[in-house]
Amino acid sequence: MKQQHILLTDCQDSKGLVSSISTELYNREVNILSNREFVDPVTGHFFMRTAFEGSTDNSNLLAVLKNLLPENANVRLATKRKKRIVVLATKEPHCLGDLLIRTQYNDLNATIEAVIANRAALGPLVEKFKVPFHLVSHQNKDRVEHAMEISDIIDSYAPDYIVLAKYMRILPQEFVNKFNNKIINIHHSFLPAFIGASPYKQAYERGVKIIGATAHFVTGDLDMGPIIEQDVISTNHRMTSKLMAKAGMDVEKIVLARAVSKVVDDRVFVSGNKTVIFD
Repeated sequence: MKQQHILLTDCQDSKGLVSSISTELYNREVNILSNREFVDPVTGHFFMRTAFEGSTDNSNLLAVLKNLLPENANVRLATKRKKRIVVLATKEPHCLGDLLIRTQYNDLNATIEAVIANRAALGPLVEKFKVPFHLVSHQNKDRVEHAMEISDIIDSYAPDYIVLAKYMRILPQEFVNKFNNKIINIHHSFLPAFIGASPYKQAYERGVKIIGATAHFVTGDLDMGPIIEQDVISTNHRMTSKLMAKAGMDVEKIVLARAVSKVVDDRVFVSGNKTVIFD
């Protein structure tokens, strides 16, 4: 089977961009499998995802395209492969367990290289999947010291992405900067509503009729990063905050899995504090 690649391009829109990119690929005798493009009607910014198969000089292709496209164009070439992820967790098993099952049975284009947790509760679950488990306690450590200890372990696995599967610690800015646009978090609320701790309690007190979950990239602003995926379920006046939290577990794990799937399949562009996603 020929090697497949994903070409991701974004720049200021101008006439003939699709033609210029497609012609360059045609001249290299590679086969375009799919092509999707979008122009933001407000900013006039162009986005394009092109899947193709065949061999070419990747470095030369990127250099040529940079010269063909408008100034400051972003051009990235990804080889279609399973992405390496490291999962951070605390003690809730539903999101982590779902990811472990999905990767085990090839339902995600990814491998879980390791799980790092600040509590020991999830160790037995992870060991059943023969995935390395690292316990890094936060006790008697400040936030930066604890995060840097985790960072050293992450570096040893060289992952493509870090997934926070109900990891209940706020990451310091230094950590977030190091892994910019590489950290995916699941928040148990339909953001931007109910930011921060105890969102189901906040939802219950507000008397909402739907609850949801949001998967987003992590930035230095708590729960304010670019949104990748969201979904909701209905609730009613009979549900306490505990019942809401229990009902929300299913939507949390589904939303996280969908988000991870889109990211590892190279379908997501980050544009400011938004995302452009090609399905």
